[in-house]
This record gives sequence, structure tokens and C-alpha cells, in this order.
Amino acid sequence: MKKYIILGAMLMSGMLFANVVEPKLEVAKDNMVLATYYYDNGQVMQTGMFKDGKLQGEWVSFDANGKKIAIAEYNKGEKVGKWFHWTEGTLNEVDYASNKVVAVKSWKKDALANN
Repeated sequence: MKKYIILGAMLMSGMLFANVVEPKLEVAKDNMVLATYYYDNGQVMQTGMFKDGKLQGEWVSFDANGKKIAIAEYNKGEKVGKWFHWTEGTLNEVDYASNKVVAVKSWKKDALANN
């Protein structure tokens, strides 16, 4: 009986990890690498660039249904510029300088509709 339980556990763990979608890495211009990460359902999770092994430029994140949920900016692996995060009814803007938060702003969907 113990053998069957172990065998069953091994089969289940193998099935859980069988659906992992490998990231796609493509060589781009200026020694950059375009990286695309995926959810198990095949939808794009995140896309952006690496340069010299560090995050570089704009990165965009999506939810499991393909809806854009964030835009981020990196320079040599450090958080910089304006980052935007969308949640149900709210847009958050976070300003970074030298990898540190400088300012945070939030807008509610109702407030945006009234302008």
C-alpha cells in the first residue's frame, strides 16, 4: 500500500509540473535579450528586456486573462521613472528615482470618469 501512495504522489507531482510554460528568450539589438514569461494557460505574464543580465527598459505585466496590469521601467536593474499598476477601479502611479520611491498617486475609476 505504501508503494502505491508514493507512486501516486510522484505521478501527481509530475502532472503539476508538466504544464509549466518555459520563458521565451530572444536576442534583440544592442546586446539586449527580449524575455517573455507565460502563465500555465499560455497567456503572456510579463515581457521586457535584459541587458548584461539586468532588467532594462519597459516591462509590461498581464493577468492570466491577458489584461494589462502593470508597466514598469528599469535602468541597469534599478527601478526608475513612472510605474503604473491597474487594479479593479484604481490606477496607481509610483515614481522611482535610483531604485527608491519618490512619489505615489492613485486615481479611482469614478474620479477619472467625472473629468
